[in-house]
Order: sequence, then C-alpha cells, then structure tokens
Amino acid sequence: MTNSKKEKRIVKQIVKGIKTSDGAGVNLRRILGSPDLNMLDPFLLLDEFGSNNPDDYIAGFPAHPHRGFETVTYMLNGKFKHKDTAGNEGYLTDGSVQWMTAGRGVIHSEMPEQTEGLVRGFQLWINLPMKKKMIKPSYNDIPSEKIPSVKLDKAEVKIICGTFLDVEGPGKPHTGIIYFDIKLKSNSTIEIPIENGWNAMCYVYEGALNCGELVSKNNLAVLSKTNSFRCTSSRENTNFLLIAGMPLNEPVARGGPFVMNTKSEILQAFADFNSGSFGK
Repeated sequence: MTNSKKEKRIVKQIVKGIKTSDGAGVNLRRILGSPDLNMLDPFLLLDEFGSNNPDDYIAGFPAHPHRGFETVTYMLNGKFKHKDTAGNEGYLTDGSVQWMTAGRGVIHSEMPEQTEGLVRGFQLWINLPMKKKMIKPSYNDIPSEKIPSVKLDKAEVKIICGTFLDVEGPGKPHTGIIYFDIKLKSNSTIEIPIENGWNAMCYVYEGALNCGELVSKNNLAVLSKTNSFRCTSSRENTNFLLIAGMPLNEPVARGGPFVMNTKSEILQAFADFNSGSFGK
C-alpha cells in the first residue's frame, strides 16, 4: 500500500479470452496469444483451464516438444503429473507451480492424476532472451507451501515470482518479471509497484476490478508502462493475476511449440525434432 501521488498505470486495452482446446482436447480459455493480443513482450501466451467435467481435461497434454521459452503452470485446483525425456518427473497439486525452462529442447507430458472433481489453473509462456534460448532444459517444482503470501488488512498477495513488501517469491526466471495472485475483499484497494518500462497485465478470474475502467471476470487488462498499479475490487471479493516483465525487444519467430528469433531457427528446431537429436 502507498500514498504516492504519482499518476498510476492506466488500462490501455481490455481483451476477452477465447475458448479453444489444446493438447489432446483440453478445453481452455486463451487470454494471451489470441488474435486480439498475440503477445506482450516478454510474455507469449496465457491460458486458463478449469472445469468440473472430466471430459474437459482427462485427455491431458501427451508428450510434446518445446524450445526457446519457459512455461509456468500454476494450479489452483487439481492434480497433474509431468514427465519428460530427460528423466524429470513431478506432480502439480492444489496451489503449486511447475516452472519449466525448455531451453534448447525438451519433450514432456502433463497428464491429470484425477478422474473427477475440479481442475483449474493457468499456464504462462515467457520468452527466453536470444543468448539463453539454447541453454540446458530445467524444471523447478514449487509446492504451495513454498510460495509466500503477504496478508494485508483487506488483501492477500501470493508471490509466485518477484518481490512485494520485501517478500520474494520462489520463481527464478531468466528475465525480470513479477507474477502475483492477488485476492481482494469487496470494496478494497491495493497498490502494487511495478518497474517503469515493464509491460504489465492483470487477468481477473473472480469478481471485478476498477482501475480507471471496469475489468470484469474472464477479462485481461493491458496496462500502461509507467508507475505503480492501483485498483479497487467491486462489490464482491475479487481474485486476479498481476503479471509484468521487462521487454526483451528482440525479434520473435514462432512455429507451433517452438519460439526462436528467426525462421531458420524454427526450421532447425523441426529438423532436430524429426531427426531424433532434439534437446541433445
């Protein structure tokens, strides 16, 4: 909280996610990475998945490759198991995070470990800087008890990555970012400092926010690039993700599960995958 009189970040664009499917037929809402908002440097994609219906998630995400970026999977509810070709294996449970750095290449799967009940969460893709796109792949499984929260009078800030009020989250990205899950009681206000020049967005997944404009449930607000972010919850309790990062300002070439800097690097990724040398 702060009493700073500096002008706050304003909403530049509101994006409503589109319903789609991925993996072997997992129903989800694509918030970032859609025709309305292709990317917000350094962020490439943000998906929300959530359903009580096993038919919407039971097929999971069978083995598939990635190169050139990081994925951050944050589970609100549910249990998933992940496994890769490098021998890494782990579990995602309620409130936990899996931080995967694909680097030069990894083939992995993410499959549900439950056959009924609620599965809900988010996956964020973070671009890797050009000089780090071919680093060795790595995983960081972060259980919920390792993710700190700052509790205020009418708010709670869960710190997945970055620092708030001198409390640092466990996420270790390869470029500067913050990733907070924020809960506000009804009619309460919070102000979050963000580095000037960083791209920032907030996604409301419960309730509604007023930050100069009303941002309702299932909507993403893209914010201006200077000063802190101040917002007030509506008449109901509100939950939202606040994500911000330092732009890389580098060329981006995409090819399905690969994100590099040039088309030729994308073609090489496909060639490596098809030849069996992927990630080696």
